[in-house]
Amino acid sequence: MRKTVYFIMGVSGTGKTTIGQAWAKILDIPFYDGDDYHPTTNVEKMTSGKPLNDSDRQEWLLALNNLALMQRDGAVIACSALKQKYRETLKMRMEGQVMFIFLQASFKTIKSRLQHRKGHFMPLSLLESQFATLEPPTAPEAITVSVEDDVETVLTQLSQQLKTLD
Repeated sequence: MRKTVYFIMGVSGTGKTTIGQAWAKILDIPFYDGDDYHPTTNVEKMTSGKPLNDSDRQEWLLALNNLALMQRDGAVIACSALKQKYRETLKMRMEGQVMFIFLQASFKTIKSRLQHRKGHFMPLSLLESQFATLEPPTAPEAITVSVEDDVETVLTQLSQQLKTLD
């Protein structure tokens, strides 16, 4: 039986990579950063301060869906998954073995984090477009975890919420 693939989702700066890596370590399953699967044209577009549109994202979402399909023993994949239709693409053919974990924080918190982040192609100027695009998921599609606190608190909240689903 296929094990769960966890998509850690949210706008840029919520800590998808940090939380995703920590969650994968706890579960002893692989972690994949969705940013690594963007076509070069997407990275160039975002680096230049232009937001991606639905067409830009399609190839990337299909690549992540294919990656998820290969993870029979489970995995954690960090991916913004901002819209419902993007999440539908990500879970295609997954036979229900997908869990979205929505990392949520205020615009003010995320803006502050992005102002201090170094070495990432996503500029602060695109944050507003990400919040405008975001269609927050709801249960049972996803569980929502506030990332206003430190990583350990977030992981504890995540673990507690998942236990209530068992």
